[in-house]
Parts: sequence; C-alpha cells; structure tokens
Amino acid sequence: MPDTALACEFAAVPAVIERTAPDAAALDGLLRGASEPFVVRGLVADWPLVQAARRSARDVRSHLLERVRPGPFAVSIASPEHDGRMFYDAAMGMNFSTARGKLADIFAGIDANEDRADPPTIYLGSIDVPTHFDHVHEENRIDLGTRTPIVSLWIGTRTRIAAHNDFPDNLACCVAGRRRFTLFPPDQFRNLYLGPIDNTPAGRAVSMVDFRAPDLDRHPGFATALKSAQVAELDPGDALFIPSMWWHHVEGLAPFNILMNYWWRDTPRYLGQPQDALNHAILSIRDLPARDKAIWRDLFDHYVFGSGPDVTDHIPPGGRGVLDPLDAEAAGRLRSFLLRTLSR
Repeated sequence: MPDTALACEFAAVPAVIERTAPDAAALDGLLRGASEPFVVRGLVADWPLVQAARRSARDVRSHLLERVRPGPFAVSIASPEHDGRMFYDAAMGMNFSTARGKLADIFAGIDANEDRADPPTIYLGSIDVPTHFDHVHEENRIDLGTRTPIVSLWIGTRTRIAAHNDFPDNLACCVAGRRRFTLFPPDQFRNLYLGPIDNTPAGRAVSMVDFRAPDLDRHPGFATALKSAQVAELDPGDALFIPSMWWHHVEGLAPFNILMNYWWRDTPRYLGQPQDALNHAILSIRDLPARDKAIWRDLFDHYVFGSGPDVTDHIPPGGRGVLDPLDAEAAGRLRSFLLRTLSR
C-alpha cells in the first residue's frame, strides 16, 4: 500500500461514539456491561485540577506541588531525537532512561525546557494518586458507585505510547493538554505485531508498529487493523471509557499533558491476573511435543473455557475442590499451592 493510501486509511478511521452522562446513575448505566469505547465530553470539567490546567500548565503543576507528599517519583526521560516515542532501541533495550526524584525537581526540568524547540521527553507514568498526593483524589473524583477503582496519574511532555492493552476496564480523564487515542478491538492483536511479553516499556506487550510511519512490508496486517480502529481526541475535562483488553495507542499532543485513570475489574481481585496464567503456560506447555500440546489444549477447553456441568456434575457436592466457583478462601489456597509448586 503506498504511503498516500495508508494516510487515507488513517484519515478514514471513525471517531469513538460520544455519550452523555449528566449524573452518576447515567454514567453507571453507560458503564454497566459496556463492550465498546465511548467518550463523555466535559465529564470532569469541574475538577479543580482541570480548572487549574485551563489557566496554564504551570498553574496545574503548582496545584499538584501544593498537595504532593514527601517521597521520590519515578520518571522516564528520552532524548529529543525520539520525538516523544517511548519505545525500544535498536538492541531491544529501552530508548529512554529512568530515574527517581522529587516532583518539584522534575517539574523544574519541564519548566526549564518548556520554550525549547526540541525539548527532551519527560514522562511520569502510573502514579498512584492516594499514595503520592493529599486531597487530589478527594477533590477530583468520579462517582463510580460500588466499583473500587485504582486511581493513577500520567504526566508528561509530548509523548507517543505504543499500542497496548490492559486487563481492567479504564476510564481515562484528560486533565491537562490534549490526548489522542487510537483504539482497536481485542481480536486485532495479530495485526498489531506485538513485541515480547517479558521485556516491555511499561509492563504490557506493545505493538511494534510505528503509527507515525508504519512499515507495511514488515507489518502488512496493520492495514487490516486500521479498518476496525476508532480514534478519540480529548481536551481537558473529557473522558474516554476503554473496555478491558482493547488495544490503545496514546499520544500526548500538547507540550504538557496530564491524564487521570480509573481502573477497575468486574471480577474479584482474588481471582488473580490472566497474564500470570499465560506466562505459566508458556513455561510449561508451549514447548511440549505437538501431541501433548493438543491434549492440554483439550483439557484447557474442558476445565477453563468450557467449565460446564459435565466438568462437575458427576462429583459429589463438597468434594469438587477448585472445580467449584472460587471464593476468596479457595483462591487463597490455590495461590498458596501454586507458589509451592513454582518454587520447586
């Protein structure tokens, strides 16, 4: 596909659908069972953080510094040549360095580079808000009903974060600057050409496709992925719901950007992380002979993906062990058993 044709494909990507949520009940109704992304304009427009950001980037930085708790922050720094792309280098290491420092010093570095034509990329990711700030969560919050979210901030200069997915549902709220999300359904992972799962920029496997300059000779399926893509651009106060496992490429478009995320899952946290099961399966099953792998695939279908009455009905109640639905106690016993077996 010629570059001009690919540019047309990007231009034709439809916008994420917009919804309205005038109150908490309406938002809860939108979120309950949602399987597609949606945008709510102005959902958090009244937040003090958003109001400070609308005055200026320096005002919102000062607002955070007035509420910061003592302690270091992790920061990633990349040279201007990478144009904000936080990614691998040629040797599959990272093209950015990491350090720890006081938030005031990190913000002073952003201030010092604000007027440069080619500033370095400075990025603070996944900052747990209640741990690092006083009153920020209380003053800037969304009523999510019975959900118990993890609340985190993402702060930085212009950035390009490779397409990745997350297991929890995600309500991403633009606080400062401007964000562009390009989203893909979960089934498009093959057409995004994922990198390693154990050597990642931020804990999740990422697409190896450079969205700024896609190489369709190396990644021909990306043109197919674009046919099912959606795009959302957020201004301060806007929010985007990203369903669990949807792929999203995220760009911070302004010289300074802040995003606040609410993460939650509909299943109990004691059930653990599916990624751990995938890693364990790679360790124990992937390299078996084909005949053995086929047997284990059938067993996974039976016990995990099927898990119907034929799995348990022939076993007397009270004797089904982990084949019964897991509660916190049973999950704890299973986790302890796994830890013992993995440590052998």
